[in-house]
Amino acid sequence: MNILQINSSQRGADSESTRVASQVVAKLVASNPGAQVTVRDLGAQPHPELDGPALGALFTPADKRSAEQAARVALDDALIAQAQAADVIVIGAPMYNFGMPTQLKSWFDAIARAGVTFRYTETGPEGLLKNKKVYVATARGGIYPADADPQVPHIRMLLNFLGLTDNTFIYSSGLAMGPDAAAKGQAEADAAVAAI
Repeated sequence: MNILQINSSQRGADSESTRVASQVVAKLVASNPGAQVTVRDLGAQPHPELDGPALGALFTPADKRSAEQAARVALDDALIAQAQAADVIVIGAPMYNFGMPTQLKSWFDAIARAGVTFRYTETGPEGLLKNKKVYVATARGGIYPADADPQVPHIRMLLNFLGLTDNTFIYSSGLAMGPDAAAKGQAEADAAVAAI
């Protein structure tokens, strides 16, 4: 089994989403001896954002790219190759201002490439990152019911668009609502991991 762990928190060792994502990975490794784990920490080493020069490089034919353009596209290629090689992807996704961290959005921007990880067909888009399991460990200060969660639908839409339709979300909620609420939220996340 090839496991890719994507951490996106800026909180380093204090990150709840990273803690839970690491627990998921540890559980998977324990039940799959010999599993290979690759960890990409986008908080410590952010991927470059999708800006004008990056778009210019992507829309320039490979044989006409400058050395600088080729180097920029190669950064995205490396992330795509990791996602393609993974059997399981585990994402740590804290909620920042009701959404995902910009570092995680940059990862999605990098791996979403037409003709490589998705394609357009006569019946609509088709995700090409198929037959993979995804776990998303979310951490949030408040408590959001499913019909009012601003973050998860966006992440789930991106995953599904890429063909990553077998996705499970694990919630650490109420972390900023006092020690009792935080402990309850962490305990619920731990129970969800134990149930994997």
